[in-house]
Amino acid sequence: MQWFTPFTIPNSPFPISHQSKILSLGSCFAQTIGQKMIDAKFDCLVNPFGTVFHPMILGDLLDHAIFLDELEEDGIVERDGVFFYLGTHSDLYAFSKGELAQKHQTQLAAVKDYLEKGTHLILTFGTSWIYKTEGFGRVANCHKLPQKLFRKKLVPLEEMVSHLSHVLGNISRINPELKIILTVSPVRHIKDGIRENQLSKSLLRVLCHELENRLSNLTYFPAYEILIDELRDYRFYKKDLIHPSVEAENYIWEKWRNSNFTEETRHKTEQIRKINQELAHRPLNPKSESHRKFLLSLLQKLERINTEFDFSKEIESTSLQLSNL
Repeated sequence: MQWFTPFTIPNSPFPISHQSKILSLGSCFAQTIGQKMIDAKFDCLVNPFGTVFHPMILGDLLDHAIFLDELEEDGIVERDGVFFYLGTHSDLYAFSKGELAQKHQTQLAAVKDYLEKGTHLILTFGTSWIYKTEGFGRVANCHKLPQKLFRKKLVPLEEMVSHLSHVLGNISRINPELKIILTVSPVRHIKDGIRENQLSKSLLRVLCHELENRLSNLTYFPAYEILIDELRDYRFYKKDLIHPSVEAENYIWEKWRNSNFTEETRHKTEQIRKINQELAHRPLNPKSESHRKFLLSLLQKLERINTEFDFSKEIESTSLQLSNL
């Protein structure tokens, strides 16, 4: 019996290899896929400003990175002696304004480097709803400030298309070789309301379509469709019934690998996956002879693959375990 409706995802026109330099920004999918690529030893910078949900906030951050803009004073907020910035997630924080500004500039410089020298930019859009303040404008995160300070708005499609087209066009002029992959996050924003979430996601999907039609260096990966249409069952969600389960994340990752990686890259990522699996192994008796042999075999594999990928930390850790037996 067939329990779900699979659909074919064509091979990406912009394949990713281990020689690629990748920047992944946006909602939870950007974090999940980016971390999996880091684990698979890709050169990938993931959400240096924390999780960002709205396309126009992503556009703002990319624009600030291009020009290395300084923090706007109106966007700095303080809570319990900790300083945050309205233009970024609360992952970016400091204990003084000066330290916050320095951290922000460091992250902007890192993003600019990936924009100028990178091969791929992955952007994951989470919602079309945005929050604004009177003084600062659109914000990435409210940082638990009083709700009365913010105004919520559903951004029209034309406004998002215009903003992203302008920013991505500027980036393409700086680095014509950079390829852009768009995705819509499959995470459901039900706090907005079920109808409101569906409206929001539909705008994001059309936004991706419009940008794909306008920019020749841009393509779309259907992460949203895989979970909503192909998996379509609450068993593929975590207990909150909002976020994809680990099984769903791994399923989407397999689809991502098959669509975006070259055959050689898929083979290498499988090798790395098996080694990572062995590295995660927890023995019944860490002092046993069988575990010592296991570590020796693992160390040999690590030293072989280290000629191509950096497993120096893993080699050091495994060697230390052996020395302690």
